[in-house]
Amino acid sequence: MSPSDPNSSPEVTPVAIWSQTDDYHAMVSLCGQVNVYSLAGIWTEIRQKQTAWLERGGGKPQSLIFDASKVSSLDGSAFAFLIDVEEAQQKMGGHFAISGLDPKYQPLLHEFDPIANLFPAPILKKKLGFIVSTGMATQDLLDDARGLITFTGHLAADLVWSICHIRQVRWGDFVNAAVEAGIAALPIVGLVAFLIGVILSFQAAIGMQQFGAVSFVGPLAALGIVREMGPLITAILLAGRSSAAFAAEIGTMTVNSEVDALVTGGLSPIRFLVVPRVLAGILVAPILTLYADIVSIFSSMITMLAYGIPFINFYNGMLAAVDIEDILSGLIKATLFGVVISAVGCLRGMQTGTGAAAVGISATRAVVSSIVMIVLVDGIFAYISYRTGF
Repeated sequence: MSPSDPNSSPEVTPVAIWSQTDDYHAMVSLCGQVNVYSLAGIWTEIRQKQTAWLERGGGKPQSLIFDASKVSSLDGSAFAFLIDVEEAQQKMGGHFAISGLDPKYQPLLHEFDPIANLFPAPILKKKLGFIVSTGMATQDLLDDARGLITFTGHLAADLVWSICHIRQVRWGDFVNAAVEAGIAALPIVGLVAFLIGVILSFQAAIGMQQFGAVSFVGPLAALGIVREMGPLITAILLAGRSSAAFAAEIGTMTVNSEVDALVTGGLSPIRFLVVPRVLAGILVAPILTLYADIVSIFSSMITMLAYGIPFINFYNGMLAAVDIEDILSGLIKATLFGVVISAVGCLRGMQTGTGAAAVGISATRAVVSSIVMIVLVDGIFAYISYRTGF
């Protein structure tokens, strides 16, 4: 196409042109309007040529000069381009200079001097040895245990205070917590309890059928549900639901300095926030456990119909295997679980740190700690039951 062709477009001169005298001297000539639009594509091209040129230097000092005498205007992207090239030059130990820059741009350029402040060196964390890591983990464990013991003492004293001063307890918070942790948890507790009853009966019947003892599945399942599965499943659900809710609620108050405001006002945070929630946990845990027992046993009765065991046979076998002590054992265990779940949730909420993720971390710690404490209390209760026969 000839230059006189009206359809031809004039050749556009790039705003930055790379040129080099040898492996140790190079120049970038700037011209026209250097902005975010004119630098598109040129920035990457110049940096690639600079990188290749620096690699050929063999470690000796190399000099790069920017000629800005023909520049008509600069914007923020042009200064970013200059800083990027200068930082790469300084990293390799080379020399960088700008010549011919309009004096009106000098103050803006000096705001980014020294360039090293814009590119701080990454801080490498020192790797701790096994002994140091073990010691720190042990110290954290001891601090957590100390905080748990202190909190338990304060809570026990304030629970005694609540018995002696019933009218001063915040019963409004107690009702709200009981409704949220109790009535609102009925659907999920019922669903899980129903499935546990079905699964437990099916799994037991598979083994018992080999010995012709399917009729014993009902009493076995009922006894296991009343003494262990009902309280344990209910406690785990409450740990994942209510304990996390308590931790998140009190944790948000801690982050917003509302707990500190209570202390400043002469109010005890434990009496004001923890006692109503612990009392609610003591109330709803055995009720939900009894509800879970009934649903699980009912689902087990329905499951055993598939093996030809009628309701009346299941019922008579359950009455022969389960007595009032078994039911009370499960309910007492559930009450202890309720105290542990609500207290640990409140403790983790009051231990909430600062930052956007603090509340989420407290909720997670509340769930994990509650489940660990549930298993620990269950093991202690099982040993006591073994020694006493209760």
